[in-house]
Amino acid sequence: MSDTTPTATHGTLYLVPAALDFGCDTQVPLTEVLPHGTLRTAARLTHWICENAKSTRAYLKRIDALHPLAQPLQAQQITELPREAHKKGDHGDKGSAVFDARPLLAPLLAGHDMGLVSEAGMPAVADPGSSVVRAAHDLELRVLPLVGPVSLLLALAASGLSGQNYAFVGYLPQDSAERVQRIKELEALALRQGQTQQFIETPYRNAALWQALLQTLQPHTRLALACGLTLESARIESRLVREWRQHKQPPDNRTPVVFSIGR
Repeated sequence: MSDTTPTATHGTLYLVPAALDFGCDTQVPLTEVLPHGTLRTAARLTHWICENAKSTRAYLKRIDALHPLAQPLQAQQITELPREAHKKGDHGDKGSAVFDARPLLAPLLAGHDMGLVSEAGMPAVADPGSSVVRAAHDLELRVLPLVGPVSLLLALAASGLSGQNYAFVGYLPQDSAERVQRIKELEALALRQGQTQQFIETPYRNAALWQALLQTLQPHTRLALACGLTLESARIESRLVREWRQHKQPPDNRTPVVFSIGR
């Protein structure tokens, strides 16, 4: 616990969700997926911690078209998370060191509100940033999430699988043998405990994962996919594996997909 004493002069860390159209061929109007309150708050912030500065500037430009920014885009203070933090995780997983994000929060201690943003959806949920949130709590600073789309929850709600007991397990192994073993482990857990298992993949590996799922999962297991969420082109389908084997409509290798399995 920090010996920092919270005062009225300290800023608030806002968790600012972004639209889910990053990397997609089309963009959804921000007002269709984000409340005006979220957009207004984002527009008044001038200090940011992000996954990628370029995409953050592009997002702020979209916001500026609806709610003028408090400072010009060129004057925004944007700090990227270190590569290790968003490639290997914030919490010392994958053999990386635990990332100490407290130095990034100096503007909060100086009285500036800050925004934490990822490229799509809610920061720190299936995206980097939890180390920043943890650091703010350790410094006894205020953390406030804003309302916006969360792809995992949208996919879960639309899957027909259990929303009472579920787990997000991130990415599956790239090695084919390890991936098959992991799929079997997750399926066994889902069927035994009724716990929906969710995972994602880098788009260009969607087809390989899809093939592994159809070859490995049992015929009576339910498999759902959700991609292009919030877009007109959204694809959300949920079938038993034996039915998928007949349809054989793999996801494309360009769009992020949320996969879910269960019973």
